[in-house]
Amino acid sequence: MNLLNFSNTFPDETSCKLKWKEMRDKQGVVCPHCGSTSHYWKSDKECYECKQCHYRQGLRANTIMHQSRLPFRYWFVAFHLLTSTKKSFSAKELQRQLGHKYYEPVWALLHKLRSVMGRRDSEYTLEGIIELDEGFFTTEIDDNEKNKPLKRGRGSQKKSKVLIMAESTPVDAEYNKKTSNKIRKVNHIKMIVIDDLKAETIDNQVEMHIDNNAVIDSDNSTSYTNLSKLIAEHRPKVIPNELIGKALPWVHIAISNAKRILLDIFHDIKPEYLQNYLYEFCYKFNRRYFGEWQFERLLVASVSYKNQFRYHIR
Repeated sequence: MNLLNFSNTFPDETSCKLKWKEMRDKQGVVCPHCGSTSHYWKSDKECYECKQCHYRQGLRANTIMHQSRLPFRYWFVAFHLLTSTKKSFSAKELQRQLGHKYYEPVWALLHKLRSVMGRRDSEYTLEGIIELDEGFFTTEIDDNEKNKPLKRGRGSQKKSKVLIMAESTPVDAEYNKKTSNKIRKVNHIKMIVIDDLKAETIDNQVEMHIDNNAVIDSDNSTSYTNLSKLIAEHRPKVIPNELIGKALPWVHIAISNAKRILLDIFHDIKPEYLQNYLYEFCYKFNRRYFGEWQFERLLVASVSYKNQFRYHIR
């Protein structure tokens, strides 16, 4: 949905509220008290009443807007901005665009949406041939680490470890000519922040996010020694540094693109919130061909999940 269409479709608070109710009715309202799916709509109170136990819940209840007091139109503007650009939108810029006085609620709004993107993607597992590798993203030093000497390399306090997985299918020579000599085409990706590179940690993530009939291509790291027991086939290779981009192309394209977006738009990121930014990157990458349908799909996800994002801005 482009800017002009958005302005015409949602010109005021009422139009946004009606659309939100339409999406809730379409997805189905569930009573949190008895589990019933049959409700009355009480227009005088703007709430749903359960036909079975008469429990009432507001239009925002048990969705991403649960307990939010921000106007519906703020949320719809955020839906539009996050889905209309390939990159992202900072909370400070959204605050300016909305003309809102306080930064914190706008920042929380965006992170709630990013957390919903992650929950939606977590319902799906990666299948087929998977590229797997780890990346190291620069983040702020945690308060508990600030007084300690700064380490170098991958163990630095300024580096957060991320496991990257990408569905990557080899292509034939004819397709290769049409796609700038890429030897693989990519489907979906996942990026998961991890505490360490121990084999046990990697194994847990692979079991959660990759189908057990998949084939994994990776380097010969000792972190991947148990993968052959978890999936159909593991094909580790000793890969020189200068060839890593060719052996695992889409993993490293995803890493470089994500790092560039984070650096350009957000500058410094606290490690505890890095996962949410990666959720957004993966969600939009996985739906890169949806076009204007991205707006509608984010609405569906937002009415389907109750907000679970908790935060404390210091």
